[in-house]
Amino acid sequence: MAIRIEENPKNFYLETKNSMYQIQADSRGVLKHIWYGQRTGRDMSYLFDYHDVGFSGNTYDAGQDRTYSLDTMPLEYAAEGIGDFRTAAVAVTHENGGNALDLRYESHRVQEGKEGIPGLPSVYAGDKKAETLEIVLKDTSGEVCVTLRYSVFEELDVLTRSAVIENCGSGPKMLTKAHTVCMDIPWGDWEWVHFHGRHTMERQVQRLPLLAGIQESSSKRGASSHQQNPTVLLCEKTCTEDSGSCFGAVLMYSGCFQTQIELDQLGQVRFVMGLHPDTFRWKLQAGERFYTPEAILSWSDRGFAGLSHQFHRVIRENVCRGKYRLAKRPVLINNWEATYFDFNEEKLYSIARQAAKLGVDMLVMDDGWFGIRDTDSSGLGDWYVNERKLRGGLAKLVQKIKDLGMSFGIWLEPEMVSEDSDLYRAHPEWVIRIPGRQPMRGRYQLVLDMSREDVREYLYDAISKLLRNADISYIKWDMNRNVCDWYSTLLPPDRQGEAPHRYVLGLYELLERLTTDFPDVLFEGCCGGGGRFDAGMLYYCPQIWCSDDTDAYARTKIQYGTSFFYPISTVGSHVSAVPNHQTGRVTPLSARAVTAMAGSFGYELDLNTLTDEEKEAVKDQIRRFKEYGPLIHNGYYYRLSDPMKENRGIWSFVEKDQSAALVQGVLYYAEPNMTGHPVRLKGLKEDGLYRIRETGETYTGAALMHGGILLPRCWGDYMAVEYYLEAVAP
Repeated sequence: MAIRIEENPKNFYLETKNSMYQIQADSRGVLKHIWYGQRTGRDMSYLFDYHDVGFSGNTYDAGQDRTYSLDTMPLEYAAEGIGDFRTAAVAVTHENGGNALDLRYESHRVQEGKEGIPGLPSVYAGDKKAETLEIVLKDTSGEVCVTLRYSVFEELDVLTRSAVIENCGSGPKMLTKAHTVCMDIPWGDWEWVHFHGRHTMERQVQRLPLLAGIQESSSKRGASSHQQNPTVLLCEKTCTEDSGSCFGAVLMYSGCFQTQIELDQLGQVRFVMGLHPDTFRWKLQAGERFYTPEAILSWSDRGFAGLSHQFHRVIRENVCRGKYRLAKRPVLINNWEATYFDFNEEKLYSIARQAAKLGVDMLVMDDGWFGIRDTDSSGLGDWYVNERKLRGGLAKLVQKIKDLGMSFGIWLEPEMVSEDSDLYRAHPEWVIRIPGRQPMRGRYQLVLDMSREDVREYLYDAISKLLRNADISYIKWDMNRNVCDWYSTLLPPDRQGEAPHRYVLGLYELLERLTTDFPDVLFEGCCGGGGRFDAGMLYYCPQIWCSDDTDAYARTKIQYGTSFFYPISTVGSHVSAVPNHQTGRVTPLSARAVTAMAGSFGYELDLNTLTDEEKEAVKDQIRRFKEYGPLIHNGYYYRLSDPMKENRGIWSFVEKDQSAALVQGVLYYAEPNMTGHPVRLKGLKEDGLYRIRETGETYTGAALMHGGILLPRCWGDYMAVEYYLEAVAP
């Protein structure tokens, strides 16, 4: 049984293969977080010692017991207004203006399997066994109930959390905070890792000590953002890539979020994660419920690599859905950096014809094919074909591409509208803007109110018409600005705080409808690159364009940070032209290729401009990716170097049965009079024998893991390395 329950005191144990999560309802009904870590087989509450701490008040029902304080005990779902002065997980304003919420244990139930969350993405069980625990907490007023939902995936070594908040009273309540996760750790000798960045340089790894007070990673941008990611790691100070205890959390949400880690007066740690309260208010009428997004939690004593493997598996197998979840991805050519807006049917066909000769599977037509769209200042929202560029329409072009033996993909930015567009002229009320104020622009565009059913219906009709009238196999779904001036014309003043979350719910509803009705179409998410790279979007789009920065050097760092939580199969990556259009850097074609292979793989340049030698190299790159693709997307991924600290970015993929491995990477800068350095491999059989295809040499797994492969001396900057290893009989 993955869920065990003991009485007197009431303990709940959520157990996976290697971890145990313990919750306790004490004699007064307060729900405590006791343990998350190694399976121990016993109650871990003996680790807590409660004292009378000055200025930490006591609940009224504690009587003369001044050691009983919500301000000092480890809580499982902390609320505002009842004496716990640390950051809270939930807050409600009652109709009388008060905000106290005293949640006590009411009941629980355990059931087989796992249910979804209405309107939100969540981990699904599929062919995996899952058990679900629901714990009901009730405010002492009797007017608010909170149901905490935990699902345990024993085989996957993960559990999920979400909350349901219900108005059980007779009048309205205003929900002002609704986090998904709250967890208290009784000692603060930890560090935390978050993933910061900016447009074209996302998910940079930063490991920090816990400091007294609150540290935060968050987004108020209407998307999970380039600047932060809704993921976090907490680890022991001694934790490394390969050893030590750590746990991580992934919020399955694509909008405004907040992660806070507080080191309190006693050196205890509180970790909360969920919707950002600065952009959230939700009016709950009597009898209504609010569902928080889901979070995925996992713990490992095998360092960051072990934790990454657990998250990679659950996201690849039980978050991503549909035909392409575990399938080979097409090698594509995207015309954006080759042409930008300046293209027509002949130019696209010329690129596709050359691509077909080299082995590319798909042409993706990017921005500029619709409405009046010769710059980024017009046309968004008018999702009809510009026949000045594509004479004869879309279906004719698609057929020409299919006749080359290739499939066809298309770029869309459905959530946006240009002021210079037929759509905006017809429906200015559809955009997000505050009455009486000029709207905020980004990239000359405004944002459609996705909470409106008429907006979603218009977009569904426009997109489904495209997909039905032409044989389109792929959609790149972009979002090229953030949202700030939130307002929905359909909401009354006291409900405008709901607009940011309703926007995300509307987006999810549209994506659910389209992916259900068009199951053969591969949807790739994008938000100016990696500005909405999160598990919520991966529920609908099994891959996301990792970054608008296609520079090989920068991409090794971006993809390094991305790999801590997200599987390689979800990472959109292309070989682009040099000098690079984002950095001006010139890197060899070989370095650009091995970097792009650590993802979906494709090209974003005019293949007609390549030399004959470069075209032969591209042919070979595509051949290698098609051979190695199943290993890259389904094998165990290992980070073999830290590109933030070392003069190289090296990684590997290992078959689950350890029968083969692929080592790839880039040596950054040549140093004069310097020898080559070895890189130690991981995940091989110690007593196995492996032959390196490129050299013909044979080594034991032990030699390769403890001694390593000797890399060549870096001759010229950004030198690519690649080795394929096959297990051989002794």
